[in-house]
Amino acid sequence: MIRRSLLVLAVSSAAALGGAVPAEAATRLTATVGPNATISLKTSAGRAVRTLKPGAYVIQVRDRSRAHNFHLTGPTNVLNRTTTKRFVGTTTWRLTFVKGTYRFACDPHARSMKGSFVVR
Repeated sequence: MIRRSLLVLAVSSAAALGGAVPAEAATRLTATVGPNATISLKTSAGRAVRTLKPGAYVIQVRDRSRAHNFHLTGPTNVLNRTTTKRFVGTTTWRLTFVKGTYRFACDPHARSMKGSFVVR
């Protein structure tokens, strides 16, 4: 009985504080382009992204060459984010992915430097 009372008290306290259960954190991904003719989007475990679930994501974009850019587009023009060709450095994008196919490429070298993934 005491355990049940403590559980009810803990749940009541969490509700009174606006919910002690934190919202799920955004999933982190890493996008890299350059310095050579390479482009990738990987999970925090270092695996290439092929499929994702809909939701919030934080992408750290590492653009390592003035000759390349990282351009990410989403389904039906829902998403269109890019680094500039002249930019070299790291930037962070906070995005929400919805169901559909997403593509990434280096615009000047789109025939050879490209990839895609599906959100389902």
